[in-house]
Amino acid sequence: MKRIVFYCCFLLLSISCYNSSTPTPDAWSTADLRQADSVSFFTTHHYSQNYNFLVKADTLRLVCQAPDELPFDSVTVVSGNCVVVADIMIMPNDTVDSVWVKIARDQATQGWIREAEMLPSVEPDDPISQFIDMFSDTHLLIFLAFAIVVSAAYLLRRMMKRHAHIVHFHDINSFYPMSLALLVSVSAVLYATIQLFGNESWRHFYYHPSLNPFDLPFHLGIFITSVWAIIIVGIATVDDIFRKLPFADAFLYLGGLMAVCAADYVVFSISTLYYIGYPLLVVYIVFAVLRYIRHSRTKYNCGNCGREIKRMGKCDYCGAINE
Repeated sequence: MKRIVFYCCFLLLSISCYNSSTPTPDAWSTADLRQADSVSFFTTHHYSQNYNFLVKADTLRLVCQAPDELPFDSVTVVSGNCVVVADIMIMPNDTVDSVWVKIARDQATQGWIREAEMLPSVEPDDPISQFIDMFSDTHLLIFLAFAIVVSAAYLLRRMMKRHAHIVHFHDINSFYPMSLALLVSVSAVLYATIQLFGNESWRHFYYHPSLNPFDLPFHLGIFITSVWAIIIVGIATVDDIFRKLPFADAFLYLGGLMAVCAADYVVFSISTLYYIGYPLLVVYIVFAVLRYIRHSRTKYNCGNCGREIKRMGKCDYCGAINE
């Protein structure tokens, strides 16, 4: 009980101390934007003037002249440069892209670029947004999914052959590993659900991230809460594993648990996009809880050594007979 209270206090302190490194307008209101056009643009595009981006493309060519003037000169910004949105112009006659954005690295290096060309080449100057951008890469996701599933299958097979402890199948007497696996699965389903039904709100969160669940819309707040819960339960899980198992066995068990959680994330985040993840999650929760109740939860303590035992009879630790 004391450990749970400690982790809850840690969560509250962590979310209350968060401060974005990039000063931007209030993410969920437009009270600071004075012009009606700016409000409209901010609502639909989720960024406005003075917003900071980080260049992730190798190079980005900027036209020095305004879009309605003949371009005679250009400048280039490179990967890693931090740029700021200096101005935004709408060009209705442009058949390629009507939105032009003026970005500046410094006073001498600034210019105009079409929004459609700029956005794939930049990312918000915020570590949370950059983390989201990294894990939104399609090729990376496909590679990670393949590597995780293959590695998890190989590791689980080796562990089962050695009769080692493994979550759901030959589990230890701890509620935390099963809870962690279920939390990862639920979070993956929530993430995929937001992608399906709340894509615009997720895009806004991408440009204006926050780790405080109370500062976000309800569905995003639930998702961020689940992420914090994974961190807290993960810490409790590691602590409990190393308390109940020798170091070598604990390390092996932890590796198997990480493989199961990674496989859960891949399976549920992808299957939910095709609506299969919802019934699959219900089946997985019922399976995990029943397995824990029937095979992993201990009901007795040895009368001689005090260790937890699953059934009456000979103690597996000291050999005493319990009746």
